[in-house]
Amino acid sequence: MLDRRDFIMLAAAALAAPTVRADMPRPVNTLGSPDRLAIRGYDPVAYFRDGGPRLGKPEFAVSHGGATWRFASAEHKALFEADPQRYLPAYGGFCAYGTSRGYLVKIEPEAWSIIDGKLYLNYDLGVRKTWLAKTQAYITRADANWPNLTP
Repeated sequence: MLDRRDFIMLAAAALAAPTVRADMPRPVNTLGSPDRLAIRGYDPVAYFRDGGPRLGKPEFAVSHGGATWRFASAEHKALFEADPQRYLPAYGGFCAYGTSRGYLVKIEPEAWSIIDGKLYLNYDLGVRKTWLAKTQAYITRADANWPNLTP
């Protein structure tokens, strides 16, 4: 449940956000990658299947949503291709806490959580600790901010 401060921040973010058309593709976190490599080359399926981050390999790459996604194995690649929505990180792989605050920033692959079957990535382990303290409030804010954020 949102407290008064959270509600005010959510309302202010919604009012200040620029309008983005619904048909516009949502951004994917390729920050710092000249090759448009998503989430620093880490395998999004590994968080679900292996219980944590694993660096993907170039030979197991897929183009999806304007970015290149890498996988640690052919099996992970096939799982992603069969159901990308199941494995894609929330908010295009940008920091979930940053998205809740109204901006898109980098992530550290070790700062992650899976909540209700969805992968959330964070800026670093300190931000992850903050994120986990009030996850539902931050998800509510991030969900409201996400449609209007652009890198």
